[in-house]
Amino acid sequence: MSKRLTVPKTYKLAIGGAFPRSESGRTYEVRSAKGEFLANAAKASRKDARDAVVAARGAVKGWSGATAYNRGQVLYRVAEILEGRRAQFVDEIVAQEGVTAAAAGTQVDAAIDLWVWYAGWCDKYAQVTGNANPVAGPYFNISVPEPTGVVATVAPQDSALLGLVSVVAPALVAGNTVVVVASEQYPLSAISLAEVLATSDVPGGVVNVLTGSAAEIAPWLASHADVNALDLTGAGALDWVDLEIAAADTLKRVLRPASAEPSLDRITAFTETKTVWHTKALL
Repeated sequence: MSKRLTVPKTYKLAIGGAFPRSESGRTYEVRSAKGEFLANAAKASRKDARDAVVAARGAVKGWSGATAYNRGQVLYRVAEILEGRRAQFVDEIVAQEGVTAAAAGTQVDAAIDLWVWYAGWCDKYAQVTGNANPVAGPYFNISVPEPTGVVATVAPQDSALLGLVSVVAPALVAGNTVVVVASEQYPLSAISLAEVLATSDVPGGVVNVLTGSAAEIAPWLASHADVNALDLTGAGALDWVDLEIAAADTLKRVLRPASAEPSLDRITAFTETKTVWHTKALL
């Protein structure tokens, strides 16, 4: 009996709820920790980045307009689907990072738990970060958080899955949409996660995943006039100061390279505060 040949796979981008190839037609080889060929991944271009921003902008109204409770349900559903495909992600992480199955399982479990943790904040963070302000006069003065809009993110480059979830999930809590540049070395889990999102009620365009060179793509996202915020958590190895300068030209909110540990601060980093005045009824 002849030995069966495996089917080489080309992982595509995830833009607007679809999975297109790069408009440039470029791909690059993804290899295991031992140097063995795993798959081809699309190498995103400047045009792909622009398309992703257009898709993210188009999804802002619907996602931010959903109830906080509904967003929490959707994020929790991501955790459910990810749990069901746990074995696939473990295999991908083992192949890409060269770690043991136990270590890969720990990473996947942490990613699942992180989705659940952030899902729980969807209908709670506003109560923690908003408030009724005391004023001298017959008025109610209330401050409430609102989403910033389109968030461009450079995911941690040393993690196949957990780093990606650590930067994507908190931005979604408040109703932002995301364009994320995945780890160039470990991109397979990023596109697999996009497949999970596409089958877990996350509307198309809410999360857009680009694979390829962060050094090539990030400057275009940083300078893009329709990007509202820039998360440079995974850009520590890049010239991130130049990215911050480029972002300043369009007054973006910028989160500098830092730890991606779960926190309320990662949610509020991409919110704006709206203050409302309302007259009190005089009896």
